[in-house]
Amino acid sequence: MRTLVRKIESSTPAHRDRAVDGLRALALLAVPTGHWLLGGFTLSADGAIHNASPLGTFAGLAPVSWVLQMLGIFFLVGGYASVLSYRRRTGSTRAWLGGRLARLGRPVLGVTAVWAALLPVLRFGLGVPVDTLRTASTLVIQPLWFVGVYTVVTALTPLCVRAARRLGVWAAAPLLGSVAVVDFLRYGPYADAVPSWLSVLNILPGWLFAYQLGVSWGEGRVVRRHAWGLLLGGAALFAALLLFFGYPASMVGVPGEARTNSHPPSLLVLALAAAQSGAAVLLRDRLGTLLRRPALWAPVVVVNLSAMTILCWHQTAMLTAAIPASYAGEVAGLVGAPDSVGWILARLAWMPVFAGLLVAIGRYARVFEAPWAKTGPVRRTLAGLLAAGFAVFALGLA
Repeated sequence: MRTLVRKIESSTPAHRDRAVDGLRALALLAVPTGHWLLGGFTLSADGAIHNASPLGTFAGLAPVSWVLQMLGIFFLVGGYASVLSYRRRTGSTRAWLGGRLARLGRPVLGVTAVWAALLPVLRFGLGVPVDTLRTASTLVIQPLWFVGVYTVVTALTPLCVRAARRLGVWAAAPLLGSVAVVDFLRYGPYADAVPSWLSVLNILPGWLFAYQLGVSWGEGRVVRRHAWGLLLGGAALFAALLLFFGYPASMVGVPGEARTNSHPPSLLVLALAAAQSGAAVLLRDRLGTLLRRPALWAPVVVVNLSAMTILCWHQTAMLTAAIPASYAGEVAGLVGAPDSVGWILARLAWMPVFAGLLVAIGRYARVFEAPWAKTGPVRRTLAGLLAAGFAVFALGLA
């Protein structure tokens, strides 16, 4: 371990922005932590597992989702890093975008193709109930919406750079206003007359907001006074929306709730992202100094190098424990209604197991992050067909 730490430290360029990498690693780890902690399974009479959440019983856990909902930070540092990469490009903008989008697409294609091949084996070879497979497929594909959105906002980087150079931090303001207008229409006095599909209009501006802030930050147009404004203004807006406008307290969907904040993002998500972004800018120097310590820096590098593997395979790690356990009946903290303090304590004990399974799976799954130089057109086509078939099954279209 010491040898690995020294190797990582010696190979880190002096100009590397350790604080930004640290923020990205923190946001990445929040994704599996949130899904593992706030997602559970119930067991039906036929032995199938179904999604459940402790938030349905323990509404007081909602503030935990405020801490674990760090996609605002992820989009912020994504925008910042994209600016630096965009400046360093040696080819055309099209080639730059192609390279970045390929790095996002390969791991997604890999996990969906593997699961498509696993489904018939699990169903006809091991007798896993169809409902269990649908639950598993939904969980596997659930985090991948993020990759689709991130792909779109990455493609908009050149436009975001122009906006940042012209308007600075204020380039994100129209995005905030757009989400506010849509929220007013779907939750305000005219809500009954508004079609349900209108909420879809929040998806792009809702997640582009923090990315645009990151682009402006990378362009040097976000300074400390702007950061304080984002932190205090975002916190004030967040509190007002919760206390006076009836927004759900949870940042993730709760079974049985009519409204959700994250799918698509509501104004509450943007308020949290603004506050998180301001805090990130203010803490950057302190975090960078802290990560000068090799023992702290090495895990950050490892997490960042495995970013897409963590995102794509963490639900598979949890399912690797839950599906076999379902054959034994209810297992505390794993399979069984998440409606007691005992379940929460047991789930905390399962967390290291999920992490260990993710590390084991990642040893083999990381191959999908590398360029597919030796993968011919036939294999790529087959992977694409398998991935499409899995998507159809997971989305309930088959």
